Amino acid sequence: MAETLIKVDLTQSPNDNEMIHNRWHPDIPMACWVNPGDDFILETYDWTGGFIKNNDSADDVRDIDLTTVHYLSGPVGVKGAKPGDLLVVELLDIGAKQDSLWGFNGFFSKKNGGGFLTEHFPLAQKSIWDIEGMFTRSRHVPGVSYAGLIHPGLIGCLPDAKMLAEWNKREQELIDTDPTGGLANPPFPGTAHMGKLMGEAKAKAAAEAARTVPGREHGGNCDIKDLSRGAKVFFPVYVDGAGLSVGDLHFSQGDGEITFCGAIEMAGWVHMRVTILKDGMAKYGIKNPIFKPSPIVPTYNDYLIFEGVSVDEQGKQHYLDVNVAYRQACLNAIEYLKKFGYSGAQAYSILGTAPVQGHISGVVDVPNACATLWVPTQIFDFDINPSAAGPVKHLDGSIDMPLSPDKV
Repeated sequence: MAETLIKVDLTQSPNDNEMIHNRWHPDIPMACWVNPGDDFILETYDWTGGFIKNNDSADDVRDIDLTTVHYLSGPVGVKGAKPGDLLVVELLDIGAKQDSLWGFNGFFSKKNGGGFLTEHFPLAQKSIWDIEGMFTRSRHVPGVSYAGLIHPGLIGCLPDAKMLAEWNKREQELIDTDPTGGLANPPFPGTAHMGKLMGEAKAKAAAEAARTVPGREHGGNCDIKDLSRGAKVFFPVYVDGAGLSVGDLHFSQGDGEITFCGAIEMAGWVHMRVTILKDGMAKYGIKNPIFKPSPIVPTYNDYLIFEGVSVDEQGKQHYLDVNVAYRQACLNAIEYLKKFGYSGAQAYSILGTAPVQGHISGVVDVPNACATLWVPTQIFDFDINPSAAGPVKHLDGSIDMPLSPDKV
């Protein structure tokens, strides 16, 4: 039986747990140590540390302080790991905590974070999803059920001081191009939780600690849904001991995590094993992590595929812009699903939480990039395929997702 090295009490604030942190910095002390070859379990909070509740109000999604996230379990030190090595992490099993068999999906208010389609969904909304073994359903999004591909949205190793300084430099340069544009998230010491680091050392580190919002060279918040049970990840090591941390568990997610508060977010646990490949970064020319995907995936083999090109909603032509093309594919799918009785918000939530596939289908035919969104038809309780009879409205609009107007 693997030992649980980090435990979380969901009735306790993550800020009171010294084995949890919400920033990246090389001075964060290791929460615990393991040997190469060890397998162990880490429990995790949901990425908000329990701020989002299982209720029918989206006020918590509207009001969350996004400078507090993400809450991560770790760092775990691996004895013998040195800069330049690769840390091999095998994800043996992942699950939800038994006292919290539910998850949430939401859209942030445009005034507080926004999201991929924030111009179309500017107000905070939320859906709650019940975990029923391998499957999930939502009282806010009827007519769908799907098997979970449980994975950590966020997993990575600590940066060294040089890498941290590079992150802060390049991201601040981007912010400086439009200081009001929310282009990146600079250090914010006021809400930094640095694990066991306390006092003056904490204050100094927090002033330069990187936020956990984007993925970077070390891994981090990359939201790769195929990092599920049986996956293996090769992480670059930058500090002695590697400093592996994990959190932001998802029960299910579509490619792109387009809703930002994005997949079905949950508290849970990860059972993993670690080994080391000495000097692996140089041997394999690795700058960013590489991984072997999970052999366990939901078996859906019938898809309806929506195409988008790099012409935006206003008809403006963009040059080979995959972001614009994928947004158009998503908007096309949402408009289609509305014909069956879903609200736009419900359709958007489905695309963020279901195991949809996103593909870059073409980036060479100027001026239009082409992206596609693959929606599995078998997740629906009714047929969504086009037919001569036309779409049948299966939902009457009496059930929708909670919405919270912005505060005046």
